[in-house]
Amino acid sequence: MGSIDKYIFRTTLASFTLVLVSLTGVIWITQALRGIDLMTSQGQTILTFLGITSLVIPALVLIISPIALMIAISHTLNKLATDSEIIVMNAAGFSPFRLFRPFLYATVVVAILVAFIAAYLSPDGLRRLKQWDAEITADVLTNILQPGRFAQLDQNLTIRIRERQPGGVLAGIFVDDRRDPKERVTIVADHGTVLKNSSGSYLILEDGNLERFEAGKRDPALVKFERYGFDMSKFSNQGHDAALGIRERYLWELLSPPDDDPVYMQLPGQFRAELHDRFMAPIYPFAFAALTFAFLGAPRTTRQSRNFSIGSSILAVFGLRMAGFACSVMAVKSPFAPLVQYLMLAASIAAGTWIIVAGVVVEPPAALIEAINKSNARLLRLIGRPVTA
Repeated sequence: MGSIDKYIFRTTLASFTLVLVSLTGVIWITQALRGIDLMTSQGQTILTFLGITSLVIPALVLIISPIALMIAISHTLNKLATDSEIIVMNAAGFSPFRLFRPFLYATVVVAILVAFIAAYLSPDGLRRLKQWDAEITADVLTNILQPGRFAQLDQNLTIRIRERQPGGVLAGIFVDDRRDPKERVTIVADHGTVLKNSSGSYLILEDGNLERFEAGKRDPALVKFERYGFDMSKFSNQGHDAALGIRERYLWELLSPPDDDPVYMQLPGQFRAELHDRFMAPIYPFAFAALTFAFLGAPRTTRQSRNFSIGSSILAVFGLRMAGFACSVMAVKSPFAPLVQYLMLAASIAAGTWIIVAGVVVEPPAALIEAINKSNARLLRLIGRPVTA
């Protein structure tokens, strides 16, 4: 690359990095706030909270990167136009396509980053997130059961302990189990301990009472016990043997899933949609870059307004991405929807490239400008201000 190419390349990538970090940070904060209960209700540390919530960042970057590239290219072109550098380079013999070359280099870098995230980094982060969540759930008896608080482990299962004593003893245990619609079990025990072995995890209750309300019976059954084991294996082992979700699979696993995969057998359409989304992820940066440069890359003087071009590029990129999301949803049921999405991306890249190579300046129609001027003049007359010639 020459000095001009390096200058534009560095400026574009620097702007891309700044926009990507800013947008990802804002969206990550909004997502992280949803998991604040890790610290409040589940007794996790701030490091665990940050570690778990940061695992979704690659998935966010995967979606934000093409948009950040579009904003970076718009900013760079606007900077070059404001300083009249595009006019100077055009007068020096730079064709629009020659000027597009450093932006294309930056797009290749972004596309490689997106391809790596789509194929490996994003599903790997989601896998780690599921594994970390399973570990927290597996340690539910020591982390979620906080003294003096009612912990709802399931939709109809509530446990409370009064305090923790030395040696892992839990004092003042209350259990309200309504998971079985045919009966309700309430247990109050003086103390208890946690027992974990190869068969599962159990809450061993000592010196307590069990009250069972059975449906259709008037009086409850009361049982006094010296030692009672409450099975907590469902919560301790939750997530260890769970099947991987579709978004948590690497690209090569989506390409050739096992024939006996229960998730694939149940949701083949979602496998197809996710696979094509991974393939198209690195293509979107090229489409966005071509459309953005097609609208904003033509040489203009500082007196010429760029508002129409900026608005048109935003609408074109937004429309393409929304159509892509719609095709992704339709791909679950229709095998032809991904083909439509590929054709849209190819048409966008081809149209943008043709505009760049032909040197076409995208300007609003003269009739539209005249209509806007007449509307402005009419508005100024209504508010009583003189219309400038």
